[in-house]
Amino acid sequence: MTEHIITATEKRPVGGVLSGRLGITFSELGAERAVASMPVEGNTQSHGILHGGASAALAETVASVAANLHAGEGRVAFGVELNASHHRSAAAGTVTAVATALHLGRTLASYEIVVTDDRGRRLCTARLTCAVLEDRRGTA
Repeated sequence: MTEHIITATEKRPVGGVLSGRLGITFSELGAERAVASMPVEGNTQSHGILHGGASAALAETVASVAANLHAGEGRVAFGVELNASHHRSAAAGTVTAVATALHLGRTLASYEIVVTDDRGRRLCTARLTCAVLEDRRGTA
């Protein structure tokens, strides 16, 4: 398994259309650990604080990208279970998610994701389990 690390100076959107709309950028990418950030602005709910669904989307995005790196060529990973506990809110700044592999198997990959604010305070703890399957896109 080959790991690809993106340095902080190489930040770029990864992870599909939704990650681009949310403003998610990656600063580290690997199968065992991935780090991504997202602005609070533009991702708030009606009370002006970070939307819990945005935190969950950030968590799933960072771990799903890591799981797809784990899956390797000719295979894909899809999230099958996500849970998230929201501990505190954020009204401004940037939030950062760190996905750490808990299990990297042949058919399942599980990650713990910790979302923190600019001051390093934990906002959300999530866990994502992905199924790792043969990539059948484009085959009859």
